[in-house]
Amino acid sequence: MTPLHFSYYSAFVITITGLSLHQTHLISTLLCLESMMLSLYIALSMWPIQLQTSSFMLTPMLMLSFSACEAGTGLSLLVASSRTHGSDHLQNLNLLQC
Repeated sequence: MTPLHFSYYSAFVITITGLSLHQTHLISTLLCLESMMLSLYIALSMWPIQLQTSSFMLTPMLMLSFSACEAGTGLSLLVASSRTHGSDHLQNLNLLQC
């Protein structure tokens, strides 16, 4: 395993651990998801360079656009939940209360 691969894998694992351990605020959960998507984007961007092909260039751009849509949706949910519930604590967000 090259140091480049190790850094991608370790960044992904660290963000998964952060996602599982820091579930108190919605913003920290969204930041962990964004860093996970960023590490996947960097790994997918470097993959065609390492294989010296140009056929996989669409995949990182597609993933980046999905990541941008996910970030926009997450931030709009954060704003909506903080307006209705008063904070971004995940314990206050009960899906059974409508």
